[in-house]
Amino acid sequence: MSGHGYAPQQPPPPAGGSPVTLRVMFVVLAVVTCGLLAWAPLLRLAIVTRKAYDWVVLAVVTALDVTGLVLIGVDPGEEEFQGPGNAGMIVLLCTLMAAVAYYLFADIRHFSPLRQPAFTTYAPPPPAPPAHYGYPAAPPPVQETPAAPPAPVRIHQVRAELDELSDYLRKQQGGN
Repeated sequence: MSGHGYAPQQPPPPAGGSPVTLRVMFVVLAVVTCGLLAWAPLLRLAIVTRKAYDWVVLAVVTALDVTGLVLIGVDPGEEEFQGPGNAGMIVLLCTLMAAVAYYLFADIRHFSPLRQPAFTTYAPPPPAPPAHYGYPAAPPPVQETPAAPPAPVRIHQVRAELDELSDYLRKQQGGN
């Protein structure tokens, strides 16, 4: 009657595809736009995990993307970027790399099977203490405090009867 029980149910896959497909799509979206949409994977991550920290990261990345666009927009260069435009592109590309790395790290960690709760409805019994000569080991001696009363007479009677029974069983098995 005792067994391991039923196997745990696997969680259903998220709507819209497997986590790997979604990771690839969001990373490609961020890379193809050169970091302009680096906030998109982080928005998905914040919605999925519902952690305040992920919402803060989303806000920071969005602010950096806007800053990069503003720097590119105020650049006076005609053909090539000058100081502000170069700084804007550096901000966009660095934000892209950091956002993609954090998104992959957090998303993989969130969907990791190691994070799933363990199936704990059955606990195996504790191991039996070692036996001596076919008999179970005696329990450890009880330490009596000096203020404890002497053991009742009934315990001594039971011990004597158990000793007699042990001797009788040993003789039956061909022992001493």
